[in-house]
Amino acid sequence: MDQIHEKKKITIYDTTLRDGAQGEGIHFSTQDKLSYVKRIEEMGSLIVEAGWPGANPRDEEFFQQVRDLRLPYARIAAFGSTCKVNESPQNSEILLKLLASGAETITIFGKAWDLHVRDVLRTTLDENLRLIRESVSFLVSQGRIVFFDAEHYFDGFKENPDYALKCIATALDAGAKIAILCDTNGGSLPGEIARGVKAVMEAFELQELGIHVHNDSGLAVANTLVAVEAGVTQIQGTWNGFGERCGNANLSTLIPLLQLKGDYTVVTDTALLKITSFSRFVAELSNAPFDEKQPYVGRSAFAHKAGMHVDAILKNQRTFEHMDPAGVGNERRILISDQAGKANILDRLRRFEPTIQKDDPRVEQAMTEIKELENSGFQFEAAEGSLDLLLLRIIGELTTPPFEVLDYHVWSDPLRGELDSVAVVKVKVGQESVHIASEGNGPVNALDTALRQALVSFFPILGKSELVNYKVRVLDGARGTEAIVRVIIDTRLEHEVWGTIGVSKNILKASAQALLDAINWTIYCGEVSRHTSSGHAVVVPN
Repeated sequence: MDQIHEKKKITIYDTTLRDGAQGEGIHFSTQDKLSYVKRIEEMGSLIVEAGWPGANPRDEEFFQQVRDLRLPYARIAAFGSTCKVNESPQNSEILLKLLASGAETITIFGKAWDLHVRDVLRTTLDENLRLIRESVSFLVSQGRIVFFDAEHYFDGFKENPDYALKCIATALDAGAKIAILCDTNGGSLPGEIARGVKAVMEAFELQELGIHVHNDSGLAVANTLVAVEAGVTQIQGTWNGFGERCGNANLSTLIPLLQLKGDYTVVTDTALLKITSFSRFVAELSNAPFDEKQPYVGRSAFAHKAGMHVDAILKNQRTFEHMDPAGVGNERRILISDQAGKANILDRLRRFEPTIQKDDPRVEQAMTEIKELENSGFQFEAAEGSLDLLLLRIIGELTTPPFEVLDYHVWSDPLRGELDSVAVVKVKVGQESVHIASEGNGPVNALDTALRQALVSFFPILGKSELVNYKVRVLDGARGTEAIVRVIIDTRLEHEVWGTIGVSKNILKASAQALLDAINWTIYCGEVSRHTSSGHAVVVPN
């Protein structure tokens, strides 16, 4: 009988809340961290390094409150260092704070590079070994599971391999459950990572070994993959690659890479389907921009623009996709631009009219209009809301607009304070006209507020949407203040975000175009949702 092949299990040590929070512009409040560990449960059995108890009041507060949470899967780890030079572990405030955190798993780092021992700790190589040995032994004696981060291991191994390995041996002999090899400066090459890992694997009989690399050379994911291939069983990293300087190894890439491309089990199949949504959740929680070009989870990861590529992928997705986007909870996107062919247009139109064929004259009409508009400054790949409104008009679904703007005026007065602008709008819905004025923080905010206030009683869905991003680009800077500007506005409705666009020499007019498209698309989405819930057959656009 054939033997069932069993994939090698790789465990995840998630340091987003600690190492990731050291990234520029990244911040997690205590409540953010609590929300994070609740949500991380859907990823299964991960170890979550949640902070350094004693480093700041926020982390101490977190470890006090997290004890009250029931976490069947996530395992919380506290992070800190060894005791200080010439200090006993029993008198170490660092180690005592780690114990007081209540965390069952404690990760401490110690120097594995003799340069750091001499120039940073300003002590002897033997004293550094004592710090490692006694710190690990003390924590183990208190009933804690201890992980040892061999800080700067790979740099230390290159310059003094015997001492770097001695640091690992000292921690393991003192009772550390696992040693983690750290490329703390992020400057090692894949070959150097492989040699460093193999040296440890040959020197010690280990069931577990970890890897922690930074991305300063753009190689964090590659170096982690090489380390796993050399025998590592635990990968450390952060979601979206957050972290100090250039960041850490990106779990959003590594998890699907190892599980789908390698012979490894990292998370459950169910968790893999949530990788994209979880990566976005982490970005939103940290108030950081989400990198849409991330492999696997970014919106651009499976976005196709060139007409020949689109034509091929609609015939066979393997022609230009290395995997099914749905396997990581993502989706294919067919972009529409001046490089689009009929296949691009046809794919988009079929969201609204599934039976439309390539030789339908409306396909050619849409392609012509889009290319003419992009030639004048529009960019529909970043403004799918405006694009879909254009296509709906061409196929005849939006023959009558839901409202009409009869007039609007906007002015600003810097002496008014924070609400320095006023917008007056007059709109008509059916046979009813509404005339309203509204203040705002800037002219665009004032106009947006006035339009929504005038229309929300007719279209309640507008009360659920919000403007989340506003971008202006000057298209021909050589013309100075007479330049054409492109405004792109991103709007959120529940969990969906889309862009709309306006182009004009007048920045306010361009903004108004984008705002009106945003409102029209929101209303359309509300109508689709209402008809769908009432049982009418309506094609819901993605």
